[in-house]
Amino acid sequence: MGNCWATYLGPQKNTNVRVSLPAVCIIWQLAMIVLFGIFIRYDEESDAHWIEHRRQHNITSDIENDFYFRYPSFQDVHVMIFVGFGFLMTFLKRYSFGGVGFNFLIASFGLQWALLMQGWFHALDPATGKITIGIEGLINADFCCAGSLIAYGALLGKISPVQCLVVTLFGVTLFAVEEYIILDLLHCRDAGGSMVIHCFGGYYGLAISWVLYRPNLHQSKQLIGSVYHSDLFAMIGTLFLWMFWPSFNSAIADHGDGQHRAAINTYLALASSVLTAVAISSLSQKKGKLDMVHIQNATLAGGVAMGTSAEFMISPYGSLIVGFFCGIISVMIVFLYFVSAFLEKYLKIQDTCGVHNLHAVPGLLGGFIGAIVAAFASEGVYGKEGLINTFNFEGEFANRGVGTQGAFQAAGTCVSIAFGLVGGILVGFILKIPIWGDPADDDCFDDEAYWEVPEDEEIIHPVLEYNNHMVLKHQDIAESNFSVEQS
Repeated sequence: MGNCWATYLGPQKNTNVRVSLPAVCIIWQLAMIVLFGIFIRYDEESDAHWIEHRRQHNITSDIENDFYFRYPSFQDVHVMIFVGFGFLMTFLKRYSFGGVGFNFLIASFGLQWALLMQGWFHALDPATGKITIGIEGLINADFCCAGSLIAYGALLGKISPVQCLVVTLFGVTLFAVEEYIILDLLHCRDAGGSMVIHCFGGYYGLAISWVLYRPNLHQSKQLIGSVYHSDLFAMIGTLFLWMFWPSFNSAIADHGDGQHRAAINTYLALASSVLTAVAISSLSQKKGKLDMVHIQNATLAGGVAMGTSAEFMISPYGSLIVGFFCGIISVMIVFLYFVSAFLEKYLKIQDTCGVHNLHAVPGLLGGFIGAIVAAFASEGVYGKEGLINTFNFEGEFANRGVGTQGAFQAAGTCVSIAFGLVGGILVGFILKIPIWGDPADDDCFDDEAYWEVPEDEEIIHPVLEYNNHMVLKHQDIAESNFSVEQS
């Protein structure tokens, strides 16, 4: 009878990915090698012909190579992607390997695919059919990976490594298309990616989670929580993200005042969100104790929300206001748990890593904050040339007014939400095909499904160790006395 039910319900879950994972990794990596060989070339600032380029453009020093302007920001963004996002996902008591390791896998494949996808849209030379890449391209590739990593946060512990790669393949593709529409066709400004990265990535992951809803996930509820050291490791990720977020929001902003202003605005918004997150976290508990989950997530909300308007003249106090309210909103979503409970109970969305309160909602707010700030921009605040430079009112967009720009900024946010939701639903149905080796409901959030996990050493409390020592000592004395009496 049991076999009949198993046949009716479909095949049992099998997490053996010995064939599928190596096959996908090797075949896709070979595809990257072939595609890079066909399309990818160094740009003029990384090519050996740089000396000739210098001479032709009257460049007097190698220090004017964009590498020296962008590489420090690239390093910071790179650390955020691999260390910050990775360790932020180690809060689960038995899924730290999966949090860091699959983050590593997603980013390593994603940055390669992103260089190609973004290159086809932004850096393809129609004369030669080649894509040229430089330091700015590497930064944009990391940004592109961030969208898939955010989506992975909503799916953490519930999908296989093969599914992680599928999420990344389609996530990077969707990201490149929506980024092209928002930044090129709509001509929106989004230096820190509130719209194209956080809003898209958040709703992309939530939509996939909706399709992959597990009604029996409670079978793994004993593994969903954290322990002392796992929360500490996650806090390491938070601190890396928090420290380097000004670089994230300013990395590809215009050289000069725009990049400088983006770093300042983000710096202030982050600082403000920490204080309000701590305050609301304390207020939410009967005895005023802080919740580490609030501190890990809500302290970063200000940086997410500041992304779109980072390079705008929002003013220092305006940055503090953004951080102030985003810290409150993020903690309230977590504390009340109303939204999370509503998402799971009524909308059937299981959001493991709190992507909704850290990325989706702050990203949405950041997009609309940018729209408001852009709509109220004026020559009195920016200056005529500053206004043109900040919003790039040149060429076919030379006659665009700030009100129109604000409207397009809002439209861009809606585009990112639509791409995230629709794309996530489609990808979710692809992931439901029973060929990916995803875990059973009672195997979720457990590294043993896909990793060789070392056995925990047996730890003996010092008091027990001392008691054992004294017991053995008395036994030795008794045996010694017995031997003397026998002799």
